[in-house]
Formats: sequence, structure tokens, C-alpha cells
Amino acid sequence: MKYEENLTIDRVDRKILSYLQQDATMTIKEIARRVHLSPTPCWKRIQRLEENGIIRARVALLDPAKVDAGVTVFIAIRTDQHNIEWSEKFAREMKSIPEIMEIYRMSGKVDYLLRVVVPDIAAFDRIYKTIIGRIALSDVTSMFAMEQMKYTTALPV
Repeated sequence: MKYEENLTIDRVDRKILSYLQQDATMTIKEIARRVHLSPTPCWKRIQRLEENGIIRARVALLDPAKVDAGVTVFIAIRTDQHNIEWSEKFAREMKSIPEIMEIYRMSGKVDYLLRVVVPDIAAFDRIYKTIIGRIALSDVTSMFAMEQMKYTTALPV
């Protein structure tokens, strides 16, 4: 993949990105019509956006409840280990647990924040025991999401 460091994204590119974030199955012809281009230049823009890593992937978004992953848990982790070796081991171990959807290294009182999806509390307890069994932690706080009030994967472009 070629990456252009100074790639300029213009108004038309932003519209294309917005439409693709809404529905990645939209045809090139439909996107082109909406952004007032013919299909070939529209397709070339999309290819350029993909080649430059702006479009990372096209995916299907699933309904968590319908695939038995309806419980979301946020885990705040603190550690007294602040070195590269520990951090790399932590990342490697957490990435190997499929129920962990997101991992963030944080500033402030929490060192790491994880988003986990599971079918129920018993499943979460298994994940919790897996986490604490794999790596030494100073403090682990779990917070169960009671209601999802907003969810989007679309970035503001």
C-alpha cells in the first residue's frame, strides 16, 4: 500500500467517506450520484482512500443481543508496572481474549480501559479470572453498562 503523508481530503472525499460509513454496501454508482461524480472518478477516489489507509476496512456491524453478546463491561485497570516489557505482555495477553473489543492506555488515575462484550455475568466472571490469571495488576474495577444511549462507528468527517 502506498501512503501519501500529505494526502488532502477534499469535500467530495468527505462525503464519500460519510456515505461509506453509513452503508459500505452502497454501490459506486449510487455514491457517485450522491456526490455528483461519474462512477469511474468516484471509484478512483475510493481506491485512493483505501490505498492510503484512510479506509481501513469495510465490515458488517452485528446486533450484539442477537449474537449473544448483549452485556457490555468496561474494565478500568491500574498497575504498578510501568515498563515496556509489562506493557507489551499486557497488550499481547489482552488481545488474545476475543471478548475484549477495545483496549486503551489512559492518562490519569486509570492506566488501561477495556471494553468487553459477553452474554452474561457468569461469562464476564470467566473473562475476569482469565485476565487476573495472566498478568499482575494493582487494581481492577468493572463497570456494567446499563443502557447504551449512543453508539456509532462513523467518525465525524
